[in-house]
Amino acid sequence: MSTRSLGAALVGALALSALAVPAAQAASAQDVVVGDTTITKVVVDGDNKVSVGTSAAKTIKVSVTAKDDSGIAGAETFSLSGPDYGFLTTGKPTCTKVSSTTSTCSASVKVDPKVDYLSNANAGTWYVDAMINAKDDDFAWEEKAGSFKFQRASKLTANATPEPVKKGKTLTVTGKLSRANWETLEYAGYSGQSVKLQYRKKSSSAYTTVKTIKSSSTGTLKTTVKATADGYYRFAFAGTSTTPAVNATGDYVDVK
Repeated sequence: MSTRSLGAALVGALALSALAVPAAQAASAQDVVVGDTTITKVVVDGDNKVSVGTSAAKTIKVSVTAKDDSGIAGAETFSLSGPDYGFLTTGKPTCTKVSSTTSTCSASVKVDPKVDYLSNANAGTWYVDAMINAKDDDFAWEEKAGSFKFQRASKLTANATPEPVKKGKTLTVTGKLSRANWETLEYAGYSGQSVKLQYRKKSSSAYTTVKTIKSSSTGTLKTTVKATADGYYRFAFAGTSTTPAVNATGDYVDVK
């Protein structure tokens, strides 16, 4: 279940954790380590990118790999924090043994844009706080053990006209780049973004970039190109820190 909390509350929780273990050796101002327990890897949703739209709930999986000479006993609930006081907590992690010293502990949290009151400012870089317990009572608490992109889902369209077209004549390609607005629960145009017009011949499987244009104030796209041969035209967006990359479905054009 997801929760929200003020940044001060999270800081207070960390301070209490540190006071509870006076014998711990601090790895940094945010980290507390007892013994030889080490967090070696954090992966969120497979590729450290989470895209959330306007209607469907998203289950985010968090996996933390750690090692200790005595082996890993378990993990505490993971906390995820981001911009604009974004805060989520996972369920209780389940640990899977990788070797006698190493385990990967995984847990998940569901985000539902319809009920979780996400703000657009929540999009950006988020961090994972993790506490791993070893079998010999060693442990590692690490704030910002890993990071991931929490992004507003994107959409992109493309339409080339006229169809069919005579070879050498001008094609007009239009489309729209939009992204989720978590506050209105609708998709809205993403303005001022660089978008590539790409083309692939009917006989090819690879797209090549023809030109790069900017989306309008409403996210619309429009450009022209000379028709050369039968093939597909699409727009491609590389993404930003708050919005994932997306490619439009290629629009086939028959060139006479």
